[in-house]
Amino acid sequence: MALTDADVQKQIKHMMGFIEQEASEKVEEIDAKAEEEFNIEKGRLVQTQRVKIMGHYEKKEKQIDQHKKIRMSNLMNQARLKVLNARNDMITDLLNEARQRLAEIAKDPARYSALLEGLVLQGFYQLLEPKVTIRCRQQDVEMVQAAVNKNIPIYKEAVKSNIVVKIDQERFLHSDICGGIEVYNDNGKIKVSNTLENRLELTAQQMMPEIRQDLFGANPNRKFTD
Repeated sequence: MALTDADVQKQIKHMMGFIEQEASEKVEEIDAKAEEEFNIEKGRLVQTQRVKIMGHYEKKEKQIDQHKKIRMSNLMNQARLKVLNARNDMITDLLNEARQRLAEIAKDPARYSALLEGLVLQGFYQLLEPKVTIRCRQQDVEMVQAAVNKNIPIYKEAVKSNIVVKIDQERFLHSDICGGIEVYNDNGKIKVSNTLENRLELTAQQMMPEIRQDLFGANPNRKFTD
């Protein structure tokens, strides 16, 4: 039985509807999949950027923390240096005051002559030479000669050896020093410096730990005091 034009048109219309329905469903499926892939990619990009941003600010935070530590360390070092400088200034003032007191001793003939006797005898013992030369301030020549005369017998008795002592009358110690003497061996290559400044410096070096402890208290970082 042959189909009429109406039947053909109806079948064509039905087929077109079916095709359109399938196309519509396919479009919806593609849209849904595209939306899903878009959301997944967007989530991935957002997470990637979030990680980058968090890493960036974490790095910045570490840099800031490091800068704070460096700044704090610098400030502490500056403060420590100020304290050390203040302490050194105090010790310098103390030593200057001691020098002034030494200069006062030299103005007292009785005390100064006794001091010279000890310095001269000490110089003899330190050199242990048969011939020595002594240099002193020009204004001290008489006192030093008296000290030499007194100590020669003491030295001879102690070491059982003779000693010839010369006081240098051409080269004197500077008159600005507090006092004391320098003792040389016969060829002048060995010197014992027994000036008051030198004795003060040696004493200060030996007693510096005790001086610092008396002035500033015990150092918690020092394990040994000897």
